[in-house]
Amino acid sequence: MPAITGAFDVKISPETLSDTAAQSGLGRLSLAKRYHGALDASAQGEMLSVRAAVAGSAGYVALERVEGILDGRHGSFYLQHSGSMMRGLPSLSVSVVPDTGTGQLQGLSGSLAIRIEDGKHYYAFTYEIAETP
Repeated sequence: MPAITGAFDVKISPETLSDTAAQSGLGRLSLAKRYHGALDASAQGEMLSVRAAVAGSAGYVALERVEGILDGRHGSFYLQHSGSMMRGLPSLSVSVVPDTGTGQLQGLSGSLAIRIEDGKHYYAFTYEIAETP
């Protein structure tokens, strides 16, 4: 499986929630990303999050549509995020939503790891592109 790494920029903006959702403690955010490197792409997404009463504990889910060039192949795909933090210890899973690849990225599957260092965001993406029926 190919594995690529690079950096990305992200802009996170708060969104309005329904009264019921806001009262439950949920937060809603829009995501705008720009990936650099072998994944040369932009992405738009939505995230729901909640913070626990215990400091350092939280959870989030998100979907983002990524469009651009992956190792010379043009197309788009969706990433699905599921993350939590338990008293400061993070856990994150980001994977390609099955069968969402378009163009030259049809048949794409894989997972993406995110690292934040000194306020900068980095990704490591392991993927494969299978023949589609």
